[in-house]
Amino acid sequence: MHNHPHTTPLRIAIAGLGNVGASLVNLLASAQSRGLNARSSRPIELVAVCARNKNKDRGITLSSSMLWCDDAVKIANAPNVDVFVELIGGSEGVARTAVEAALNAGKHVVTANKALLAAHGNALAALAEQKGVSLNFEASVAGGIPIVKTLRESLCGNSPTRVMGILNGTCNYILTRMEAQSEPFDVCLKAAQELGYAEADPTFDIDGFDTAHKLSILTSLAFGTQIHSEIQTLEGIRSITYEDIAATRDLGYRIKLLGIAQRIGNTISQSVQPTLLPHNAAIADVGGATNAVLIDADFMPSLLLVGAGAGGNPTASAVAADIIDIARGLHILPFGQSVAHMPVVLPAQADAISHRYYVRFAVQDKPGAFATIATHMAQQNISLESIVQHGQSSSSGIAQVILVTHKTTAPALHKALDAISNAHILATKPQSMCIESL
Repeated sequence: MHNHPHTTPLRIAIAGLGNVGASLVNLLASAQSRGLNARSSRPIELVAVCARNKNKDRGITLSSSMLWCDDAVKIANAPNVDVFVELIGGSEGVARTAVEAALNAGKHVVTANKALLAAHGNALAALAEQKGVSLNFEASVAGGIPIVKTLRESLCGNSPTRVMGILNGTCNYILTRMEAQSEPFDVCLKAAQELGYAEADPTFDIDGFDTAHKLSILTSLAFGTQIHSEIQTLEGIRSITYEDIAATRDLGYRIKLLGIAQRIGNTISQSVQPTLLPHNAAIADVGGATNAVLIDADFMPSLLLVGAGAGGNPTASAVAADIIDIARGLHILPFGQSVAHMPVVLPAQADAISHRYYVRFAVQDKPGAFATIATHMAQQNISLESIVQHGQSSSSGIAQVILVTHKTTAPALHKALDAISNAHILATKPQSMCIESL
């Protein structure tokens, strides 16, 4: 005989006690006093936690009756656990093994792990479906912003045409600081590391990989396709200089690292790259470590969600909402539909998309340099909206030349830039970024 669901606690195990795990423990501990259990319609009880070091001070209190374990797979299989919460991170290793073990044991899984979902989301969703359990992952994209729910549930009567987002707080903080403080990239990166926004090895963030993982999940939710983690264009923000910040500001734009997915016929384009946005666009105003997602759908254009994309409390808030859905008995397929019915992405061709481009050249002060640039652009049928020298030539005889092109494709632009680079008039590699008019 089953106990009445209102009185039977939903038993939770948390694997990984970093910032998010510790915040979640505190959130669940205070749930009673804040009336959260009433909202979830049944009590939620934390019965097991897993982390490497039991004695580390995490600012949390764990009850003596709770199972403490350093083996995530063991708590994923523990008979007294209903929901396994994975906050370990990483696409392989113990995070993957433990999530697979929990699903195979018929337990619900809640995860914040975008790398795992980008690499194995299709297979894990199919396994959850087969076992009739939930795989909830609101916290994996844009921290506390309820973007997964928005795409999977709130907008399910719409057909999105494009989704774009500022999905990495580290990059957004660095770009915002470069503009506000007139500081170079390296100084801003160091500040981000000191504030804890960036890791000691910041590659994953600043080279765009983190944004790419999150974008591949958003693409799947927006377009109903299987996760396709090979992003066609993947560029980070290392190459952006203060000259770019100043020149784009003078043109009326602001640089953001954007993940953009859009439908083009029956194909889908996914790109992660620094992009110029008109400075008066709402999404361009999102500064600091904040995240934002803009969705264009047929019946609901220009929906912008803005909020804390990282940090212990906002991310724990998203994890808690996923747990409460399970406590309420709300069971939705991980991607809103059966994986078997989700088509595989056909990637759009690089020449299927046209943009206006910003290009910056560091030109050696030689006669005919402007003409050489214009000639090679014309050879690729690229017409120029403007070409200006930005600032004075430096004492070394180097001038910054800024171009804005009319619409062209990335392959055409890159051919032109290669030809200009080979003409021996440049002091450094040219810089180019696409312009989103919104």
